[in-house]
Amino acid sequence: MDLEFTQIAPRFVNAVWRHETPYVLAMALALGAILYVARPQDRRTLYNTLGFYAASVVGQLAGAFIYALGGATAAAVLTEACVIASGVAVIRMWGQLLFRVVLPVFGVDPPRIVEDLVVMFGYIAWGLVRLRYAGLDLSGIVTASAVITAVLAFSMQDTLGNILGGVALELESSLAIGDWIKVDDVVGRVIDIRWRSTSIETRNWETVVIPNSQLMKAKFTVLGKRRNAPLQWRRWLWFDIDCAVSPERVTDTVRAALVHAEIERVAPQPAPDCLLMGFEGGNARYAVRYWLTELATDDPTDSAVRAHIFTALQRAGMRIAAPEQRLHVTTQDAAHTQELRDKDLARRLAALKHVDLFAGFHEAEVRTIAERLVFAPFSAGDVITRQGAVAHWLYILTAGEADVVLETGAERRTLATLTGGTFFGEMGLMTGEPRTATVIARTHVECYRLDKASFADIVQSRPAIVTDISTVLARRRVELEALQHHLDDERRAHEMSRHHGEILAKIRQFFGLG
Repeated sequence: MDLEFTQIAPRFVNAVWRHETPYVLAMALALGAILYVARPQDRRTLYNTLGFYAASVVGQLAGAFIYALGGATAAAVLTEACVIASGVAVIRMWGQLLFRVVLPVFGVDPPRIVEDLVVMFGYIAWGLVRLRYAGLDLSGIVTASAVITAVLAFSMQDTLGNILGGVALELESSLAIGDWIKVDDVVGRVIDIRWRSTSIETRNWETVVIPNSQLMKAKFTVLGKRRNAPLQWRRWLWFDIDCAVSPERVTDTVRAALVHAEIERVAPQPAPDCLLMGFEGGNARYAVRYWLTELATDDPTDSAVRAHIFTALQRAGMRIAAPEQRLHVTTQDAAHTQELRDKDLARRLAALKHVDLFAGFHEAEVRTIAERLVFAPFSAGDVITRQGAVAHWLYILTAGEADVVLETGAERRTLATLTGGTFFGEMGLMTGEPRTATVIARTHVECYRLDKASFADIVQSRPAIVTDISTVLARRRVELEALQHHLDDERRAHEMSRHHGEILAKIRQFFGLG
């Protein structure tokens, strides 16, 4: 095989440079450039594919060189193998372009398993075409493939089960990307369905890979999905209350608090409800059911709903029951009990100091009011008062923040944010008028509540005090109107005079002072 360079060079060029070579090379580079720009998240896979293509090109060059040196048989085998390899790389890039770039533009996002199967069939078709061009009789291959298929099917039962399971899942539409599922004790969102397995992401930032055959053999639950209904998942929260409390009172209190509260990620329909579910440990067991709209935030939303349940029960004077298996005995003398009462009374008196409505009251009158205050906590999102509602009580806010919201049809406008040391609802207490604005707890709020019955004795025993009260109420009403309508000083003075007379007359009528 002693060949001159003048003989080797033409043979090498003829073997390397086929008429389709520049077109295939240009196509591969173009596909690589498009995928590089359009799919930056898949660049690592693209690098591997292009590297495989480059290796096949180098192999074709090596085959051409061997052919130029006279090794025709070896060159033919090597070249044909590298041509098949280069075709595999190009088919892979075409599959990525079609399924990951082109189809999503038209709103079609098929599962990854479809791409894998189509590309796999492309590989098989390309290999058969090249073998046919190489002069092999495909009928013999087909005959032999029956035996090979039987052997492979026996030795690869699990793998074939996974593949067929993945195909069945797609054909039946049992699962889709984005579904939340529960398999045994694993709960997560489906992020990928491949030919062998399905991947789900859990709330703990874990990715769990489940063989498709396991999904086909075992039971799994798709969470939050119901035909012709929005995505939402019913959650159950449990609590116990002493059996001495009426079940109707418990369920009505909790249901009303949750229905009127504004809690993120809790569906308004179906509305939350509260049910008596049984009796356990000497207590009544209740369940709150609500519908979660964002399945990834189950624990935080459960916590928010529990906080609303807790504060609603506190406002109603009900406590979460403790298990009766343990007996706690505490001995307290009269002095200790009186000390606790004095501390609580001191806190109430401190809260009343910020209420200018009682500035003209005697010390004994303020103390009487303090003893009649009722502690009323609210969770963030609770509606403390609703615009247009009739409620004959005053709230004194001691901790937290609450928004004063004006509702005009579908529009809502926040007028002010109340903080600790302020009060509201005075018009309902003194005149019985409906609420002029909605007050919503922005954070956890602690309030004291004073109702008409607790206040009537003082007003009726000293009617003259209503003049001072009407002045305070008129000033607060003018301040609210100024926020809404931007009143100037002259207009404020006029409204102050007008409201004072109207409010004084309403207070006298409301408390029957004549």
